[in-house]
Amino acid sequence: MTTNSSTRTETDSLGTMQIAASAYYGIHTARAIDNFPISGRKLHHYRHLVNSIVEVKRAAATSNLLLGKLSETKARAIVAACDEIRGGALHEHFVVDMVQGGAGTSTNMNANEVIANRALELLGHDRGEYLHLDPIDDVNNGQSTNDVYPTALKLASRRYIDELATAMENLIAAMRDRSRAFEHIRKVGRTQLQDAVPMMLGAEFAAFGVTLHEEFARFDSVNGLLGEINLGGTAIGTGVNSHPEYSRTVAGHLSELTGYRFAPAADLIEATQDVGVFVLVSATLKRCAIKLSKICNDLRLLSSGPQHGLSEIRLPPVQAGSSIMPGKVNPVIPEMVNQVAYEIMGRDVTVSMAAEAGQLQLNAFEPVIAFSIFDSFEHLTAAMSVLAERCIRGIEANESALAEQMERSITVVTGLTPWIGYKRAAAIAVEALESGRRIEDIVRTRGFMSEAQLSQALGGTNSDATPNQVVAL
Repeated sequence: MTTNSSTRTETDSLGTMQIAASAYYGIHTARAIDNFPISGRKLHHYRHLVNSIVEVKRAAATSNLLLGKLSETKARAIVAACDEIRGGALHEHFVVDMVQGGAGTSTNMNANEVIANRALELLGHDRGEYLHLDPIDDVNNGQSTNDVYPTALKLASRRYIDELATAMENLIAAMRDRSRAFEHIRKVGRTQLQDAVPMMLGAEFAAFGVTLHEEFARFDSVNGLLGEINLGGTAIGTGVNSHPEYSRTVAGHLSELTGYRFAPAADLIEATQDVGVFVLVSATLKRCAIKLSKICNDLRLLSSGPQHGLSEIRLPPVQAGSSIMPGKVNPVIPEMVNQVAYEIMGRDVTVSMAAEAGQLQLNAFEPVIAFSIFDSFEHLTAAMSVLAERCIRGIEANESALAEQMERSITVVTGLTPWIGYKRAAAIAVEALESGRRIEDIVRTRGFMSEAQLSQALGGTNSDATPNQVVAL
């Protein structure tokens, strides 16, 4: 290696390159920077990914030390460098684009080089003096991109799930808060956008919370599958160049280091080529996004108006809605969530296609799988947080409009059918629609039910009457 004041010279099997003296990455990363100017989204944007791959490297160094594959001096320097990066240092030197060829090799080498160069400094050497500690021979000892990269993706995914779960808990709490606030308000339920039967507005919001709460079980299931890793399988799962005990040992160290349980896959060859767990992660994100988008569709419908729509609820006004129509306010927060959901659905297609396209002992398309899944996690988590704080918590019920709807609604006729039968109830509904009269007034006029029975059927509580008492009417 030669240096001048601003650069250093590094060599690989393709030749030499000048690397900025200030850079902690090396020649492999520099070539990737040139080769993949694609998305503009660098590794350092995804701190969970950076920390996860560094923790895999730390666990590997600790394991290799115990197994006699790495000297104590080198191992301790690698561990110390990894701990600094885990603490937030040097993330700006993880500069490879997320979309890259090589099945993640550029990401792995970026990590190897940054760790190695910081470890060299800790040992009293200059960056690039790989004679003393090498990115591949030492930091990557007993490893391959093909077992390091997918393991890091699984660890990062578990951290993203934790963040998503926190945002989802907050959103569910906001739904429950509105449910309690609205539990006394009656409204007309709807099916196929037509009037159905009466319900409580609070129950509608309670259902929103329940459908989201179901997703915890789905993500818990995914989390368990993410704990199966192929570390120690190296290139294709056969374990070439790794210690026979390495797979078990490194999984234990990674578990201890991160607090997540990891275990070697039963078949490392299968685990190296299979990306099915990421298909499931993406599908679970899509399911959650679809549910959330449906809720936002409902919020936009329920708040439509304010004068000539359903206008059952009022969303908090957060910004002016039009550059030409004064006073117009749009449901911009639910609209944003809808668009995030559409984005996630599209990414799920990308993940599916990339997973299907793998060949033989490796899937080369894990980088775009990671890029798609991590963006889906980040955007869905952010969307949930914004929806809870900027929309749900501020929703108000339009009680006067809801009371007016219930006053003139014929949907209450459904509650009369146990007493007077379906045909008679249908006839009353038709008459109410044509005449504009209230259902209960028609029933009283026709003498079909007593006041006690009518009170009970329409929600009263002071009657012991039952349908069986009036079945002969």
